[in-house]
Amino acid sequence: MFLLITLGCTNAEQADLIVHNAKIYTVNDAFDVAEAMVITNGKIIAIGAENEILNKYSATKIIDAKKRTIYPGFIDAHCHFVGYALSLKEVNLVGTKSFDEVIQRVAEFSKTNKNDWIIGRGWDQNDWKVKDFPTNEKLNELFPNRAVFLIRIDGHAAIANAEVLRRANITYQTKVDGGIITFNVEQNKEEFKLNNNTRSESNSSSTYHPEPTGILIDNAIDLVTKLLPQPSKNELTNALLNAQQKLFEVGITTVDDAGLTKDTIDLIDQLQQEGKLKIKVYAMITANKEMLDFYLKKGPYKTDRLSVCSFKFYADGALGSRGACLLEPYSDIIEQELYGLQINEADFYQKYAQLIYDKRFQMNTHCIGDSANHLMLTIYGNVLKGVNDKRWRIEHAQIVNPQDMEKFKKFTIIPSIQPTHATSDMYWA
Repeated sequence: MFLLITLGCTNAEQADLIVHNAKIYTVNDAFDVAEAMVITNGKIIAIGAENEILNKYSATKIIDAKKRTIYPGFIDAHCHFVGYALSLKEVNLVGTKSFDEVIQRVAEFSKTNKNDWIIGRGWDQNDWKVKDFPTNEKLNELFPNRAVFLIRIDGHAAIANAEVLRRANITYQTKVDGGIITFNVEQNKEEFKLNNNTRSESNSSSTYHPEPTGILIDNAIDLVTKLLPQPSKNELTNALLNAQQKLFEVGITTVDDAGLTKDTIDLIDQLQQEGKLKIKVYAMITANKEMLDFYLKKGPYKTDRLSVCSFKFYADGALGSRGACLLEPYSDIIEQELYGLQINEADFYQKYAQLIYDKRFQMNTHCIGDSANHLMLTIYGNVLKGVNDKRWRIEHAQIVNPQDMEKFKKFTIIPSIQPTHATSDMYWA
């Protein structure tokens, strides 16, 4: 008997780890549920029934899962992993119930963070009793000399204090394609009249100019983001590793990061090659001219943990900031007919869609409003022609005209939908 047992152990295939007595969802084509699995060099090499695995393999470590459930690693199919990593060092404004609470959180943050810039993200005026966009007077009063820049939860609007506007040289004369700078016209008019009435008639030759409220929408945000202090390589590395750990803790093992530049992609690649960054990254390249020129010349790039095979475009903004481009005007804006913003001209998207197709990249375009979805589905169709395996994506695809729905199937376009918008944008869609 002893000889038989020894012979059996000798013939067993050696592995690093066996997990058994588990309920393992394989998510294979048949959606099989297994009881045990074998891992070597960090990869699953076998999965199946308890007896089958234990009879065939031995391992230096064996874990009894005690009937607990095991899932494959979760994939976040649209996120901003790098942005999340950096935001862990910024003011968290998610869940604020008023602009006063925003101010309070910023003030508390400023006590222990003495940097020249105070950056935050996460406010949503639709969660407040007063649902209008805030203005920056209180920020100006509290922080006359420090730059305060607070980004809305969707990333498509922000409020900046006067110091930020000064540094960005944003005035009543500033214009930006695909973006909006808001002005407090009526209040400024009254202040102008009051100030002018106190002067002598000979000195009252001033000209009225509206003052910015601090609210910047879509491309107007870029006037400020290009001024933001950039983290050092070491700071970004630490931020990425910290964020990775937080994602692993909730089971996320792959991220599709919607908008990265070359320097960041190179750092991710380096950290993965060094074995420090273990999370898999599907990197959507930021579709600015510099990145388009570089990567269209270089071509797609893939490793076992990194995919650099797609570009991230923006066709419009977001609903909450009234930047989503609609076929009909926003019903809650009575001062004017507001349709939202189309970020670039149609010819721009058509040109790059063809180049991206020719260079074997994917095109992934942010489209929330039905006008933006119509535009990009039409352009995609012009390039893709019919059924294909290119896996081009419409990011969000929130409001789609019923007449455009069939284009997803006709041209094999992926509607990359995020369930969180079912609640965050339930006021509109």
